Formats: sequence, structure tokens, C-alpha cells
Amino acid sequence: MLPTLFELFGQPLPAYFAMLMVGFGLAIFLAARQAKRMQLDADTIIDLGLFALLWGVVGARLLHVLADGYFWDYVHLCTAPERVAWQVTEGRCAQIQGLWDEAAGVCRPRARDCLAWAAFWRGGLAYYGGLIAAGTYGIHFLRKEGFPVLKGVDLVGLTIPLGLFFGRMGCFLGGCCFGKTTNGSFWAAVRFPPWSPASESQWKRGLLAWPSEPSLPVHPTQLYEAFGCLLIAAVGMLLVRPRKRFDGQVMLTFLGLYAVLRFGLEYLRDDDRGALLGLSTSQLIGLFFLALVAVAWSRLRRRALRLANTG
Repeated sequence: MLPTLFELFGQPLPAYFAMLMVGFGLAIFLAARQAKRMQLDADTIIDLGLFALLWGVVGARLLHVLADGYFWDYVHLCTAPERVAWQVTEGRCAQIQGLWDEAAGVCRPRARDCLAWAAFWRGGLAYYGGLIAAGTYGIHFLRKEGFPVLKGVDLVGLTIPLGLFFGRMGCFLGGCCFGKTTNGSFWAAVRFPPWSPASESQWKRGLLAWPSEPSLPVHPTQLYEAFGCLLIAAVGMLLVRPRKRFDGQVMLTFLGLYAVLRFGLEYLRDDDRGALLGLSTSQLIGLFFLALVAVAWSRLRRRALRLANTG
């Protein structure tokens, strides 16, 4: 775990955010390069990537606020900070500049903070929210620019999983998105340091005496997803793209494979991420995407066959 990689203008830059920017930059570069090879407008893809970054952060933050189980904490931080209870020790409370409530044995905010919900740089981004927001705007942008939409989404579908690889490596360095406790071998279990999200979560549930202890061994779900995304990228580049039957197939393959990967990994994750009907928010969204892939795959394939027959 390495929460901060380096400082920028005297301020610590969270490892997660830094790796996220690396992933976005690489994805944009590779998509633009591939667009040039296809004799398409690479500048449009670069502009698309920059807008997608902005909309992606907005969507990811909003889904985190609304669905990850912290909504009322953000509301109370603005309206009634005394109702917010951080389950940390008195010493840790002083470190994060909170007020120690001796009677309740919890730490509370010093003052109201009505913009805490928007402070994405502190952590708290839900990937699917970013994908939905960036994807919705991206399709609109490509249409407005007169860029072939399905060819454009295929370019993006090749590079998103590579960007995700870096994003999940950032999660591992930051300690978020951790897995459930495990007695697995050394390659399937990691311990996060004291005061990590895993340690604090296990302390709240009575698994640790203090959050100042290293966490119990947990599944490195961040690494599982990171390398799973690399595999999805390889499938898209080496298997699907050379044999593509219709435009949009690469993106649909990514959406389907990622939904399956994420659905399974949710059973191993142990961080707060919302739940409904016995499924996490990401699992419910993944089921929606699988249905979308099935419908779109059938329609685009029929469309391609119809065009081939009339051509």
C-alpha cells in the first residue's frame, strides 16, 4: 500500500488518482494511434478522451455518493456534522483534525462541509458510474462530430480495459476495494498496513483489537480485477478485432466480459459498495449491461448481414 506517490505543487497526490490519470492518458494515446492507422480523425478521439475523463469523474463520484452507502454521511456533513461518527481512536481523530466525542467514543467533524460529496480527489469513485456518464456523452460527441459512432466505440473498447488495469493498480496502492479475509497462500492473500481501509473495516466488525494493527490477510481483489482487465484487453485485440463481424463488436465484448468478471469479484470484495435484492450495486448494473450486450449484439449482427446482402 502506497497512498501517495508524490507531491504536486506541495500537495500529496493520491496514488489512486495518479494511476487513474496514467490509465486515462494511455487509453487516449492508444485509441488515437489506432484511429490514425484506420485513417480516421485522431484529434476527435483525443477530444473524446478528454471529455470522457471529465464526465467519467463526475459520473463515478455521483454513483459513489448515491449508491456506496455514504449518502447520509455526506448529507449530515453539510447539515448536522454532529451526527457523523467516524469509528477511529482518539489519537487518529486528532490526526484527521476531528473532534473526539468522549461520551460516544467516536470522532466527529469539526465543522460543516457541504462540498465533501464533490471531493473526488479524497477517494470514492464508482467505476460503472463513470462508464455510464462518459459513454452517454461520448456517443453524443461522436455523432455531433460526424465520426462513425460504432467504429469509435470499438476503438475505445480496445483501450478501456488497459486503462482499468492502471486504475485498479491505483486501488491496490491506495488500499481501497479490498477483499474478504482469507487463509489462502501467499499469492492469494495480502495484509494492508495499520489505518488502511481494510484495517479500519475489520476493527469496526470486531476482527481486530485496534485499527492501528495491520489487516488480517485478505483477497487482493484489486489485483484480480487488474489482471482480469489485461486478459479482456488481450481478447479484444488478439481475438475479436481481427475476426470482427460487425462494428461495435469489440465494445460489446468488453462490456460483457467485464460485467462477468466484476459480478464474480463482488462476492470476494469486502468494502462498502451498496446492496439491493441481495446483490451489490455493481452486480445489478452488470446484469443490465449483459442484457444490453445481448440485445445490441443481435441487432448489430443482423444489421451487418443485411448490409452485406444488399451490398
